[in-house]
Amino acid sequence: MKEIGLRPSPISATVNFAAEGIQHGFLRLPYSRDDSAWGSVMVPITVIRNGKGPTALLTGGNHGDEYEGPIALFDLARTLKAEEVNGTVIIVPAMNYPAFQAGTRTSPIDRGNMNRSFPGRPDGTVTEKIADYFQRVLLPMADVVLDFHSGGKTLDFLPFCAAHILPNKQQQEKAFEFVTAFAAPYSMKMLEIDAVGMYDTAAEEMGKVFITTELGGGGTATAKSAAIAKRGTMNVLRHAGIVAGAVHTGPTTWLDMPDGRCFSFAEEGGLIEPVIDLGGAVTADAIIARIYPTGRTGVAPHDIRAGMNGILCARHFPGLVKAGDCVAVVAIVTG
Repeated sequence: MKEIGLRPSPISATVNFAAEGIQHGFLRLPYSRDDSAWGSVMVPITVIRNGKGPTALLTGGNHGDEYEGPIALFDLARTLKAEEVNGTVIIVPAMNYPAFQAGTRTSPIDRGNMNRSFPGRPDGTVTEKIADYFQRVLLPMADVVLDFHSGGKTLDFLPFCAAHILPNKQQQEKAFEFVTAFAAPYSMKMLEIDAVGMYDTAAEEMGKVFITTELGGGGTATAKSAAIAKRGTMNVLRHAGIVAGAVHTGPTTWLDMPDGRCFSFAEEGGLIEPVIDLGGAVTADAIIARIYPTGRTGVAPHDIRAGMNGILCARHFPGLVKAGDCVAVVAIVTG
């Protein structure tokens, strides 16, 4: 029986990935809707190509309420010159463009979480179609992939660059070399609590060098977090040999998330009181937050305790929390 392959992607690029020079264009996805029968989702993209060097794929807005990546990449797209490049730089400042426009983590069109939608489907939802294009067109072109994240509206992080522990130790070593080059204030050996469908996993399974970030949160950016993103992007391009010049390093503290004890979750909803701020030292079983029931007064709060020794590297950001929310993440300082 003849195997039926995947249908072609419905997305068309207005840029030519093989052309020399600078191109600013779009990934155009047809999207018929009430207010535009023959409408499209237009995802901005820049391609800068000069010669036959390595290819870097730089992405932000995987989640639409995380802003350091879009800031750094919209700025890079307007400032990086072709003559400064040896190879190719593909810049997509807002992968999940509908979510980015709405300022939400997931797409307002289909509620799709881009970072849980890989490998995607060419005949799926809007989010799945975009993921499919990255899976089959953009990721295969890349040698190194940098995907920016922060905490969005619901989490706040110490600013770190991260890579994952991988079965392929040579691939892992290269990834952590790029983490070092990014030179964020913190550098993380990262554990994901839900890696199914992730962009990270898709890239790593192709053998790509993949690094990511968490650069703050609260649904906004700061001057400090935007500067970390901009400097880190250029450091990655320099380390890859795509842009000339020395990597601008600075002090970094290495962290490790070794297992599930890192995470603390709310078992009931209410008003959250932080007991330890980001970067603070914690010990196993220490109280790191309290959740007050809000239905009546005179009720004792529920204590959230650390599962291990370390420092607080992430916390729940809004003042109200729901049962099941991650309220704190602890990491071990390793160097």
